[in-house]
Amino acid sequence: MACSSCAADKGGPTNSPAWRRALWIALAVNGLMFAAELAAGIMGGSRVLQADALDFLGDAANYAISLGVAGLALAWRARAAFVKGATIFAFGLYVLLNAIWALSHGTVPHAEVMGAVGFVALLANGGVALILYRFGEGDANMRSVWICSRNDAIGNIAVMLAALGVFGTGSALPDIIVAGIMAALGLWGGAQILQQSITELRVSKGPSRTELLTARAASKG
Repeated sequence: MACSSCAADKGGPTNSPAWRRALWIALAVNGLMFAAELAAGIMGGSRVLQADALDFLGDAANYAISLGVAGLALAWRARAAFVKGATIFAFGLYVLLNAIWALSHGTVPHAEVMGAVGFVALLANGGVALILYRFGEGDANMRSVWICSRNDAIGNIAVMLAALGVFGTGSALPDIIVAGIMAALGLWGGAQILQQSITELRVSKGPSRTELLTARAASKG
């Protein structure tokens, strides 16, 4: 990853028309899906759909940030990626805590609404993931965008499976289990982005004074 990050910093595709066009498409899709899925989640009584709607909102904000830092120096892109990584991690933690609370307070959601909306969300996220696939090996900022779309598509498949589970059992447990899966994806993806962004921040700052002194002493020895 270090090589691809450095290459991008020296004039790679971080501000190419294709990259910016992909981000604009992703931003529009996620903004529309946020409004649609939030309304469906509230009407259908599904915690997972409401959580997924918040995820669409977070992704839309992430794409907007990526558009803002496209073409800037590696340090600024790494800082933006750090913020996004922290946001994804925090979202995962929120969903996990909400799932735990729902174990004793949750109500049974409407399986039909979950399944239909989950399918539409899968089409939306799958399309965005395909558009962004070729940018998945870029710097931390690019990779964070790809990870968001990939995790969302996986989560939507889980939402549809949960809808089948709720329909078959009449229980809210499948809805809660999917919430836990989405939380795990958020925590894992956020940790990945945070790790790479910290590495890129260190690279962008160059060697520290201690490292320079050590290297100078070694060369004299």
